[in-house]
Amino acid sequence: MRRAAATILVAALAFGAPAAGQQVPQTQAEITLSFSPVVKRTAPAVVNVYTRKMVRRVNPFQGDPFFERFFEEFGPRGGRRSQNSLGSGVIVTEDGYIVTNYHVVAGADEVRVVLNDKREFDADIVFADEQADIAFLRLPGASGLPVLEFRDSDTLEVGDLVLAIGNPFGVGQTVTSGIVSALARSSGSRRSGGIGGYFIQTDAAVNPGNSGGALVDMAGRLVGVNSAILTRSGGSNGIGFAIPANLVRRALMSALDGETSLQRPWAGIIGQSVTADLAEGLGLSAPAGVVIADMHPESPLKEAGLKIGDVIVGFDGHPVSSIEGLSFRMAAVGIGGEAEVEYVRRGVRRTARMPLRRAPKTLRRN
Repeated sequence: MRRAAATILVAALAFGAPAAGQQVPQTQAEITLSFSPVVKRTAPAVVNVYTRKMVRRVNPFQGDPFFERFFEEFGPRGGRRSQNSLGSGVIVTEDGYIVTNYHVVAGADEVRVVLNDKREFDADIVFADEQADIAFLRLPGASGLPVLEFRDSDTLEVGDLVLAIGNPFGVGQTVTSGIVSALARSSGSRRSGGIGGYFIQTDAAVNPGNSGGALVDMAGRLVGVNSAILTRSGGSNGIGFAIPANLVRRALMSALDGETSLQRPWAGIIGQSVTADLAEGLGLSAPAGVVIADMHPESPLKEAGLKIGDVIVGFDGHPVSSIEGLSFRMAAVGIGGEAEVEYVRRGVRRTARMPLRRAPKTLRRN
């Protein structure tokens, strides 16, 4: 009984109850806690995404002189077949822009979106970035749709409560709860290379079909878009990964500007994450940052005054602990203007202003 009361007390504190003079709840009203208000506010902005694409039918007896001909003569007619898949999405503008994952809609010939109120729309793919695993759909003629407000994902902390909303296994819209388990994590999947493996990790149950769905905080704000899971069974093992909202917001700005993929600033360097062994040799107190191993003659970082051997430890006001983190920070800041770069040279911290521009169309070799 004491253990149950302690658990209720912790839950109450998580919802912002005052710590001073905190008493164990005594009434049913005091111990009844619910995510229902958050769900009512956010669920209408989360949609189901259904895709259809035509794929070539493969002869399972290819190369066998007898059965190959048998399959062609008596097997299913036609060289192509329809392949259906499903996922989730989040409405981010009232006139029908919806964010989902690239892998949900990749190669789709038809995309259909079903809203929380059961209305259905044919959708156009207007933005698709494979590296970031982000895509945007547009619902022609839509207006007045419910949307989710973005939260600055850099303000998230490990232990924050979050909800994951999506359509797992096609059973219909489902809500699961959990916490932020870790930040700046790699999913270990091939898709993780797109944003440098810089994911929000959560233990909220995320399963196939949740891809593209919302990860929201207790104020109903979008903190991430669910993208991948770490699993051996195909189901949730309590390790899910979401693309941070700051990168999603940058991608949305690009989509609204008419871009069809994320425009990333060019660094023009070959870098390596600082390991413990490297940190000692570079005179760093901790293994963090990116050491510049090589630079292109036209590199914006070289223009800013950095040299081979310098260690980048901060970008645009945020610490950089790895090459993955630097890739994410550059993608999230976008093209145009300048960004402050903090670096270490021979044990001395320095700052410089790096121009944010695309890679030259024709790169001059060293």
